[in-house]
Amino acid sequence: MTATSNTRPAEGEEQAPRPSRLHRLMRYVPLIAPVLLWTVPCWVLLHSGQHWPLPVTLIGTALFALGLICMPLAMVRGHGRRRQDRAAILGDTLLGTSWVLFTWSVLLGVLLRLGLTMAGVGDGQDRARIVTWAVVGLTAVLLTWGYAEARRVPRVRRLDVQLPRLGAGLDGLRVVLITDTHYGPLDRARWSARVCEAVNALEADLVCHTGDIADGTAARRRAQAVPLGTVRATRARVYVTGNHEYYSEAQGWVDLMDELGWEPLRNRHLLLERGGDTLVVAGVDDVTAESSGLAGHRAHLTGALNGADPDLPVLLLAHQPKFVDRAAAADIDLQLSGHTHGGQIWPFHHLVRIDQPAVAGLSHHGTRTLLYTSRGTGFWGPPFRVFAPSEITLLVLRSPHLPTSM
Repeated sequence: MTATSNTRPAEGEEQAPRPSRLHRLMRYVPLIAPVLLWTVPCWVLLHSGQHWPLPVTLIGTALFALGLICMPLAMVRGHGRRRQDRAAILGDTLLGTSWVLFTWSVLLGVLLRLGLTMAGVGDGQDRARIVTWAVVGLTAVLLTWGYAEARRVPRVRRLDVQLPRLGAGLDGLRVVLITDTHYGPLDRARWSARVCEAVNALEADLVCHTGDIADGTAARRRAQAVPLGTVRATRARVYVTGNHEYYSEAQGWVDLMDELGWEPLRNRHLLLERGGDTLVVAGVDDVTAESSGLAGHRAHLTGALNGADPDLPVLLLAHQPKFVDRAAAADIDLQLSGHTHGGQIWPFHHLVRIDQPAVAGLSHHGTRTLLYTSRGTGFWGPPFRVFAPSEITLLVLRSPHLPTSM
C-alpha cells in the first residue's frame, strides 16, 4: 500500500456552486412544513365529514395542536445549541410520525374515499370514518415496522461492478461500504458493534465509510463510534467526511477515525496494489466543508488526485452523490456515496431527487463514471425506515481482462 498526501487545497481548486433559487426557497420549509404536517391530517381525520362526538373532536384537535407546538420546540432544543438528547428523540419521533400521518392522510384521504364513493359504500360520514380508521391503522403499522427496520443490523447488499480499466490482478477485489451511521441521541453502541461484526464477516480487502458518522461531537458520541476500531480489512480502511461532521466539530471526527485506525482521505489518495495492478483510492471532503469555516476543509478533487497516474483506475469516496458531476468531468471510474438514505421514509425520496442525481443503487454518469449510492447504514433523526431499508454494501470489483471468478 502506497500513500500520497495533499491535504492543503491548491489555488485552482473547484469552487462550490452558488445556491440556486430552489435552495433559497428551501430555507422557508422549516417554517411551513410543521404547519402542513399537523394541520392536514387533523383536518382529514377529524373535520372532513366524520361528525365525531364533540369530546372526540376536541381531544383529537388538541393532540394535533400539541404535536404542532411540541415538535419544533423539541427539535430546536434537541438539535440547536442546547443539544438535549431527550428533546431530540421526542422531536425526531414526532417528525417521523407526522410525516407518515401526512402522507397517508393525503393518499387515503383522496384515493380511498374516491374508491368508496365509486363503490357506493355507505354515506359521506361512513366513508369519512373508514378513511380515518384506515389512516390511523396503517400509520401505526408502518411506524412499528419502520422502527424495527431502522434499529436492526442492515442486510448486506452484494453486487459485482465491472470497471473497464481495472487490471486483472485486482479482479475480485472486495470493497465494503458503510455510511451515514448517524450515531446520535438514541444510544446505539451495541448496534454499532453488531454492524462491525457483520462487516468483518465479509472479509473485505477495502472498507469505506463515506461520512455522516454521527450527530454530535466525537467526544459526545465516542462510545458509539469506538466499535469502528474493530473493523478489519486486508488492505485499508478509509473514511471521508459528510455534511453532518461539519455541524459537530469535523476535525474531532477526523482525529478520532485516525485514532481508530481508519485512513481519513481528506483530498488525498492511496494506491492499492495487487497482482501487479494498481487502483487509486481517493477521497474528498464533503461539499459543505468550505462553508463550514474550518481551515483547510473543502472538496478538492484535483488535490485528491495530485500525483496519481492518470492511466490508473480511480475509486473515489465522496459523501454526496451530486459530486459525481465533478467526478465524471475528471473521468473517475467509480464514485461511492451515501447521504440520501434512500429517502428513509417513503415518499421522501422524491424530494431527495430535487437535490441529488441518484437516490440509491448503481448509476452511469458521463462516458466512464459509475456512481454507487448507498441507502445508508443507520438513520438520521426519525427512528424509522419505511420502504427504504438500510444496507451494508459489498461491491466486488471486476476486470474485463479475464473471466469472472470467485
